[in-house]
Amino acid sequence: MSYPDPFDERSPWDETPETPTPKKEAPPMTSPTNGPAPFEIGFTLKAGNGFDAEWITPRVSGHDAAETALRGAELLTALKSEGLIDLTSKAADYTRSQYKGGGNPGGGAAPKRFTNGRVERAEAAPTSLAGDNCPHGRTLVTKPSWTAMFCDGPDGNKCEPLWQDKKTGEFKANK
Repeated sequence: MSYPDPFDERSPWDETPETPTPKKEAPPMTSPTNGPAPFEIGFTLKAGNGFDAEWITPRVSGHDAAETALRGAELLTALKSEGLIDLTSKAADYTRSQYKGGGNPGGGAAPKRFTNGRVERAEAAPTSLAGDNCPHGRTLVTKPSWTAMFCDGPDGNKCEPLWQDKKTGEFKANK
């Protein structure tokens, strides 16, 4: 039985995985089927790289490793085919649109730095600039020799990065 490589460049949702077929003669089970299932697999399907992105964390159990793996494959296939992944994303979008609280809805404090033994709060990095037409938002990346704002859109649909001009401090696309 073979499963797709999860570290492949392809999305697992682009293909229908092979559902393993049970062997005609299964080996005898070493644990009782009426007791608690000793094998368990947990999955974390995360929509983005930040802690504020939605997560789906289903778990499956089985009485042996093969049964647990089969249930895992069935679960992941059902999550997609029944639309639960899309529904979770829509529910998360709706919840974010209803946020009326104070503070930082982005889910985290601004980065901190230390000066003379004291913690100083750094200014929060901008996520967009006036005149920037990126609809996805941007992430500021600062390295010793350069600073840029990169698009937060999905891979394959990213806007061009904006590079900071060291002389003027302005961000511009390299054209």
